[in-house]
This record gives sequence, structure tokens and C-alpha cells, in this order.
Amino acid sequence: MSKLKLSLSPSKQGYLMIAPAMIAYLLFAVYPMVDVVHMSFSSWDGLEAHSTFVGLENYRAIFSSDPVFWTAFFNTIWWTLFAVTIPNLFSFVLALGLNQLIPGRSVIRALYYLPYIIAPIAVATIWKWMYDPFFGLFNQILTNLGRQNWIVDWLGDQNIALWSVFTAYSWEQIGFSMVLFLAGLQNVSKTLLEAGRIDGAGRWALFRYVTLPALKPSITIVFILSLINSLRAFDIVYGMTGGGPAQSTQMLAMWAYTQSMQLGNFGRGAAISVILLIFTIAIIVPYMKWMAKNSREVK
Repeated sequence: MSKLKLSLSPSKQGYLMIAPAMIAYLLFAVYPMVDVVHMSFSSWDGLEAHSTFVGLENYRAIFSSDPVFWTAFFNTIWWTLFAVTIPNLFSFVLALGLNQLIPGRSVIRALYYLPYIIAPIAVATIWKWMYDPFFGLFNQILTNLGRQNWIVDWLGDQNIALWSVFTAYSWEQIGFSMVLFLAGLQNVSKTLLEAGRIDGAGRWALFRYVTLPALKPSITIVFILSLINSLRAFDIVYGMTGGGPAQSTQMLAMWAYTQSMQLGNFGRGAAISVILLIFTIAIIVPYMKWMAKNSREVK
């Protein structure tokens, strides 16, 4: 083995060491992605031995004759817009507060992070019980407060079902973003903060000119991960509403699953997945370029 090491250059040794991981990545990540793109141009019911090439027919059918797709598409847009803002704002405020020297802050951090490590389907079950129109926690509280006129069918009303599910999703996600923001806050230069205080800078000035610029890498990571998690939201929607009532909580990831696994139209389900992938890339790439440009300007 030592002779082999001596005969290889450092770069070749590096390639040899990462080869197993690269093979696993190509086999379990890249190949399935390429296969989904290929399947999006085919018709297959999951039972036949071979698929049939249909070209752009799946895409044409999705855009022209699938009304549920557009409901899922706009639901996904609204969900994503709110998912990358509202939970992250709460997370940021929590991180700022829990970055201070307060009693029991480690326990409080753990409690806020706990929902994220619970399986999404378990989160869906918990919140589905709390939303139950007859025995749920929320309606019971309203009853005890004498506010029976405020009682609604949280998951059965088309006008509020999506936002009821989104509330549960936000509760699950806040702790994760909080931990990422905390990591960024703890890497802010103490020297710069102290120098700013000596120069007479107030809390807002320190936050704006020292803390916030130092948090740009963390903000980028949180944005991208929040975007990806929101676009692929499936478990919690499936567990709470299954896309109902009347498709009012339908999402692109959920509709791709429904087309493939429930309706047996794997080609159309793959096409929806490809559209979701393109939509994700179209948002992430410009954002990363914008953040990289801003970072260069700051330097």
C-alpha cells in the first residue's frame, strides 16, 4: 500500500480518497435525477415492463389540461414566499435573544429546536389533533374563553386550510433556522464589537454595521435551506390534509406524488418534479449570484 501511495501524485491520491463518496453520489443522487428527467418524456404506469416515449406530451397536458397543477403551483409560490420570511424572522429574533447571557438559555434553545427533530408526519399528527373541530386544543380554548363564534374547521375550510398547515410547518422549522443564526452570531468578531463600543456606537449601529454584515453567510444558508424545504413540503401536507379540502392545500411535491403513486401516471409525476426543480434553480442561482456580488463589493 505504501508503494502505491508513493507512485501516486497528491492530486491522484485525493481523487482516490473521494472516489467512493463520488460513486455513491452519482449512483443515489445524480442517476435518479437524470432518470426522472428521462421519465418526464415518457408514459409509464409503473406496471408495464417498458415506458413509451411521448416527447413533450406530459408537459403539454400539465400546462393545458391539468387545473390542479395551477392550484398546486400558486399554492407553492405563496407557501415559499411566506416560508422564507415569516419563520426566519421569528428565528432571527429568537437567535438574537438567546445569544444573550440569560438563565437557562441552553434549555430554551433545546426546546425551540425540538420540533425540528420530530418526524414531520408526527408533527402533522400532533397539529391535526389540535385542529380537530370537536376535540382539538384550539377550539377547546376558544370554548373556554366564551368565543364559540371564533370556532372554525381549521383543516376543512378551503379559505384557511393552507395557512393552518403552514402554521404547523413554521412551528417545526423555526428551531432549525434559529440554530443556524445562533452559529453565525457566535462567530461575529468580539474585537469589532468592542471597537465599535469604544467609538461610541449604539446597539443599532453595531447591529447594522458589524453584526448584520457578518451574518451574510448564515443568511444565505438559511435562505437556501428554507427555500428547498418549502418547495419540497410533502410530509406535513400529506399527514394533515392530503391536499384537500378540494385541492386547496395541494402543493407541487404532493401533486407529483399523487400523479405517480396514486394515479399511476409516473411520466406526468416526473414532469411535475422537473418543473419544480427548474423553479428551484431559477430562484437559488440568481440569489447566490446576488449574494456573491454583494460580498465582493463589501470586500
